[in-house]
Amino acid sequence: MNRIPENNGVIYMFLTIIMLLIIVLCYLVYRLIQSGKAKERAEEKFHFLEMKVNNLQLETLESKLNPHLFKNILNSIQSHAYQTYFALDKLANVLDYILYESQKKLVSPKEEIEFALNLIEINKIKVSPLFELKVKTKINEGEMLYEQRLLAPLISIDLIENAFKHADLQSADAFISVLFEFKDNCFYLTVSNKISDKKTLKKERSGIGAATLEQRLKIIYKNQFKLDKFVENDIYIAHLKINLLEYKTQMLAAGR
Repeated sequence: MNRIPENNGVIYMFLTIIMLLIIVLCYLVYRLIQSGKAKERAEEKFHFLEMKVNNLQLETLESKLNPHLFKNILNSIQSHAYQTYFALDKLANVLDYILYESQKKLVSPKEEIEFALNLIEINKIKVSPLFELKVKTKINEGEMLYEQRLLAPLISIDLIENAFKHADLQSADAFISVLFEFKDNCFYLTVSNKISDKKTLKKERSGIGAATLEQRLKIIYKNQFKLDKFVENDIYIAHLKINLLEYKTQMLAAGR
Protein backbone atom coordinates (compact mmCIF):
# COMPACT_ATOMS: atom_id res chain seq x y z
CA MET A 1 0.00 0.00 0.00
CA ASN A 2 2.95 2.37 0.57
CA ARG A 3 4.39 1.91 -2.90
CA ILE A 4 1.98 4.35 -4.62
CA PRO A 5 2.95 7.41 -2.54
CA GLU A 6 6.59 6.39 -2.86
CA ASN A 7 6.26 6.21 -6.65
CA ASN A 8 4.47 9.56 -6.69
CA GLY A 9 7.36 11.10 -4.73
CA VAL A 10 9.93 9.78 -7.21
CA ILE A 11 7.90 11.08 -10.15
CA TYR A 12 7.50 14.48 -8.45
CA MET A 13 11.24 14.70 -7.80
CA PHE A 14 11.99 13.64 -11.38
CA LEU A 15 9.64 16.30 -12.77
CA THR A 16 11.15 18.91 -10.47
CA ILE A 17 14.66 18.11 -11.72
CA ILE A 18 13.47 18.30 -15.34
CA MET A 19 11.81 21.68 -14.66
CA LEU A 20 14.99 22.97 -13.04
CA LEU A 21 17.04 21.78 -16.01
CA ILE A 22 14.63 23.49 -18.42
CA ILE A 23 14.82 26.72 -16.41
CA VAL A 24 18.64 26.58 -16.34
CA LEU A 25 18.74 25.82 -20.06
CA CYS A 26 16.38 28.70 -20.84
CA TYR A 27 18.50 31.01 -18.71
CA LEU A 28 21.68 29.93 -20.50
CA VAL A 29 20.02 30.43 -23.92
CA TYR A 30 18.82 33.87 -22.81
CA ARG A 31 22.29 34.85 -21.63
CA LEU A 32 23.78 33.54 -24.88
CA ILE A 33 21.33 35.61 -26.91
CA GLN A 34 22.01 38.71 -24.82
CA SER A 35 25.75 38.14 -25.16
CA GLY A 36 25.38 37.84 -28.94
CA LYS A 37 23.38 41.08 -29.10
CA ALA A 38 25.96 42.85 -26.94
CA LYS A 39 28.70 41.60 -29.25
CA GLU A 40 26.78 42.87 -32.30
CA ARG A 41 26.29 46.27 -30.66
CA ALA A 42 30.00 46.45 -29.81
CA GLU A 43 30.96 45.50 -33.37
CA GLU A 44 28.56 48.10 -34.81
CA LYS A 45 30.01 50.76 -32.53
CA PHE A 46 33.54 49.74 -33.49
CA HIS A 47 32.74 49.90 -37.23
CA PHE A 48 31.03 53.27 -36.74
CA LEU A 49 34.07 54.70 -34.97
CA GLU A 50 36.38 53.14 -37.57
CA MET A 51 34.36 54.79 -40.34
CA LYS A 52 34.49 58.16 -38.57
CA VAL A 53 38.27 57.91 -38.19
CA ASN A 54 38.70 56.87 -41.83
CA ASN A 55 36.50 59.74 -43.02
CA LEU A 56 38.51 62.17 -40.92
CA GLN A 57 41.76 60.83 -42.38
CA LEU A 58 40.41 61.10 -45.92
CA GLU A 59 39.25 64.68 -45.35
CA THR A 60 42.71 65.55 -44.06
CA LEU A 61 44.44 63.87 -47.01
CA GLU A 62 42.15 65.48 -49.57
CA SER A 63 42.70 68.92 -48.04
CA LYS A 64 46.39 68.46 -48.85
CA LEU A 65 45.69 67.09 -52.30
CA ASN A 66 43.41 69.68 -53.89
CA PRO A 67 45.51 72.85 -53.30
CA HIS A 68 48.56 70.99 -54.58
CA LEU A 69 46.70 70.11 -57.78
CA PHE A 70 45.39 73.66 -58.30
CA LYS A 71 48.88 75.10 -57.93
CA ASN A 72 50.34 72.78 -60.56
CA ILE A 73 47.53 73.47 -63.03
CA LEU A 74 47.63 77.26 -62.68
CA ASN A 75 51.43 77.32 -62.94
CA SER A 76 51.22 75.36 -66.19
CA ILE A 77 48.68 77.72 -67.73
CA GLN A 78 50.47 80.88 -66.56
CA SER A 79 53.79 79.83 -68.09
CA HIS A 80 52.23 79.14 -71.50
CA ALA A 81 49.98 82.09 -72.23
CA TYR A 82 49.72 81.37 -75.95
CA GLN A 83 47.65 78.25 -75.18
CA THR A 84 45.55 79.88 -72.48
CA TYR A 85 42.15 79.52 -74.19
CA PHE A 86 42.60 75.80 -74.85
CA ALA A 87 43.99 75.21 -71.37
CA LEU A 88 41.19 77.15 -69.69
CA ASP A 89 38.60 75.09 -71.54
CA LYS A 90 40.16 71.91 -70.15
CA LEU A 91 40.63 73.55 -66.77
CA ALA A 92 36.89 74.28 -66.60
CA ASN A 93 36.21 70.54 -66.92
CA VAL A 94 38.83 69.74 -64.29
CA LEU A 95 37.44 72.32 -61.86
CA ASP A 96 33.90 71.03 -62.29
CA TYR A 97 35.11 67.56 -61.40
CA ILE A 98 37.10 68.74 -58.39
CA LEU A 99 34.39 71.04 -57.03
CA TYR A 100 31.43 68.71 -57.54
CA GLU A 101 32.41 65.12 -58.29
CA SER A 102 35.40 64.88 -55.93
CA GLN A 103 33.18 65.87 -53.00
CA LYS A 104 31.36 62.58 -53.48
CA LYS A 105 32.79 59.58 -51.68
CA LEU A 106 32.94 57.56 -54.92
CA VAL A 107 32.77 58.18 -58.67
CA SER A 108 32.56 55.85 -61.65
CA PRO A 109 35.70 54.67 -63.49
CA LYS A 110 34.32 56.43 -66.59
CA GLU A 111 34.17 59.78 -64.77
CA GLU A 112 37.64 59.40 -63.25
CA ILE A 113 39.25 58.47 -66.57
CA GLU A 114 37.60 61.39 -68.39
CA PHE A 115 38.90 63.73 -65.66
CA ALA A 116 42.43 62.31 -65.89
CA LEU A 117 42.47 62.73 -69.68
CA ASN A 118 41.53 66.41 -69.27
CA LEU A 119 44.30 66.79 -66.70
CA ILE A 120 46.83 65.30 -69.13
CA GLU A 121 45.72 67.73 -71.85
CA ILE A 122 46.49 70.63 -69.50
CA ASN A 123 49.91 69.19 -68.68
CA LYS A 124 50.67 68.90 -72.40
CA ILE A 125 51.27 72.63 -72.62
CA LYS A 126 54.48 72.14 -70.60
CA VAL A 127 55.81 69.58 -73.05
CA SER A 128 58.24 70.16 -75.91
CA PRO A 129 56.82 69.34 -79.40
CA LEU A 130 59.57 66.70 -79.67
CA PHE A 131 58.63 65.09 -76.38
CA GLU A 132 56.88 61.72 -76.67
CA LEU A 133 53.67 61.62 -74.68
CA LYS A 134 51.66 58.43 -75.19
CA VAL A 135 48.18 58.15 -73.75
CA LYS A 136 46.12 55.03 -74.38
CA THR A 137 42.86 53.60 -73.10
CA LYS A 138 41.84 49.95 -73.25
CA ILE A 139 38.35 49.92 -71.87
CA ASN A 140 35.53 47.42 -72.04
CA GLU A 141 32.63 49.85 -71.69
CA GLY A 142 30.14 46.98 -71.58
CA GLU A 143 31.29 45.81 -68.15
CA MET A 144 28.68 46.29 -65.45
CA LEU A 145 30.88 48.28 -63.05
CA TYR A 146 32.33 50.76 -65.56
CA GLU A 147 29.66 53.39 -64.83
CA GLN A 148 29.02 52.48 -61.19
CA ARG A 149 30.31 54.72 -58.40
CA LEU A 150 32.99 52.52 -56.86
CA LEU A 151 36.21 54.45 -57.52
CA ALA A 152 37.68 57.04 -55.16
CA PRO A 153 37.76 60.44 -56.91
CA LEU A 154 41.16 61.90 -57.88
CA ILE A 155 42.80 58.49 -57.36
CA SER A 156 44.72 58.77 -60.64
CA ILE A 157 46.23 62.22 -60.06
CA ASP A 158 49.36 61.40 -58.10
CA LEU A 159 50.86 58.88 -60.51
CA ILE A 160 50.27 61.16 -63.51
CA GLU A 161 51.53 64.30 -61.79
CA ASN A 162 54.60 62.42 -60.57
CA ALA A 163 55.51 61.43 -64.15
CA PHE A 164 55.32 65.05 -65.36
CA LYS A 165 57.29 66.19 -62.34
CA HIS A 166 60.23 63.82 -62.75
CA ALA A 167 60.52 63.54 -66.55
CA ASP A 168 62.66 65.97 -68.58
CA LEU A 169 59.83 67.55 -70.56
CA GLN A 170 62.19 69.38 -72.94
CA SER A 171 64.28 66.37 -73.89
CA ALA A 172 63.72 64.71 -77.27
CA ASP A 173 64.64 61.24 -76.05
CA ALA A 174 62.47 61.31 -72.93
CA PHE A 175 58.86 60.13 -72.76
CA ILE A 176 55.78 59.66 -70.61
CA SER A 177 53.37 56.80 -71.17
CA VAL A 178 49.92 56.59 -69.56
CA LEU A 179 47.67 53.59 -70.00
CA PHE A 180 44.14 53.32 -68.60
CA GLU A 181 42.50 49.89 -68.63
CA PHE A 182 39.18 48.60 -67.42
CA LYS A 183 38.66 44.86 -67.76
CA ASP A 184 37.29 42.04 -65.63
CA ASN A 185 35.71 44.76 -63.44
CA CYS A 186 39.17 46.00 -62.42
CA PHE A 187 40.57 49.50 -62.85
CA TYR A 188 44.17 49.63 -64.06
CA LEU A 189 46.48 52.61 -64.42
CA THR A 190 50.06 52.24 -65.65
CA VAL A 191 52.30 55.30 -65.84
CA SER A 192 55.91 55.18 -66.96
CA ASN A 193 58.49 57.85 -67.73
CA LYS A 194 62.17 58.12 -68.46
CA ILE A 195 63.85 59.60 -65.41
CA SER A 196 65.41 63.00 -65.99
CA ASP A 197 69.21 63.23 -65.75
CA LYS A 198 68.76 66.59 -64.11
CA LYS A 199 68.59 66.52 -60.33
CA THR A 200 65.16 67.27 -59.03
CA LEU A 201 65.21 70.11 -56.55
CA LYS A 202 64.04 68.91 -53.16
CA LYS A 203 61.25 71.07 -51.90
CA GLU A 204 59.78 71.32 -48.47
CA ARG A 205 56.72 69.11 -48.10
CA SER A 206 57.64 67.20 -51.25
CA GLY A 207 56.36 63.65 -51.55
CA ILE A 208 52.94 64.44 -50.07
CA GLY A 209 51.19 63.09 -53.16
CA ALA A 210 52.76 59.62 -53.03
CA ALA A 211 52.08 59.21 -49.32
CA THR A 212 48.53 60.51 -49.76
CA LEU A 213 47.77 58.02 -52.53
CA GLU A 214 48.95 54.98 -50.55
CA GLN A 215 47.09 56.08 -47.42
CA ARG A 216 43.85 56.62 -49.35
CA LEU A 217 44.14 53.24 -51.07
CA LYS A 218 44.72 51.44 -47.76
CA ILE A 219 41.84 53.22 -46.04
CA ILE A 220 39.31 52.73 -48.84
CA TYR A 221 40.28 49.51 -50.58
CA LYS A 222 42.29 47.65 -47.92
CA ASN A 223 43.38 44.41 -49.68
CA GLN A 224 41.44 45.03 -52.92
CA PHE A 225 44.26 46.98 -54.57
CA LYS A 226 47.86 46.52 -55.65
CA LEU A 227 50.33 49.34 -56.24
CA ASP A 228 53.73 48.55 -57.70
CA LYS A 229 56.51 51.08 -58.27
CA PHE A 230 59.92 50.21 -59.68
CA VAL A 231 62.78 51.46 -61.89
CA GLU A 232 63.98 49.51 -64.92
CA ASN A 233 66.69 50.82 -67.28
CA ASP A 234 66.24 54.44 -66.13
CA ILE A 235 62.49 54.13 -66.62
CA TYR A 236 60.20 54.66 -63.65
CA ILE A 237 57.06 52.52 -63.78
CA ALA A 238 54.01 52.73 -61.54
CA HIS A 239 51.17 50.24 -61.88
CA LEU A 240 47.90 50.46 -59.97
CA LYS A 241 45.18 47.81 -59.96
CA ILE A 242 41.91 48.12 -58.04
CA ASN A 243 39.53 45.16 -57.99
CA LEU A 244 36.17 46.92 -57.93
CA LEU A 245 34.13 43.70 -57.97
CA GLU A 246 35.77 42.48 -54.75
CA TYR A 247 35.37 45.95 -53.25
CA LYS A 248 31.65 46.05 -54.11
CA THR A 249 31.18 42.53 -52.71
CA GLN A 250 32.82 43.59 -49.43
CA MET A 251 30.66 46.73 -49.27
CA LEU A 252 27.47 44.70 -49.76
CA ALA A 253 28.58 42.16 -47.15
CA ALA A 254 29.17 45.00 -44.69
CA GLY A 255 25.75 46.48 -45.45
CA ARG A 256 27.13 49.72 -46.86
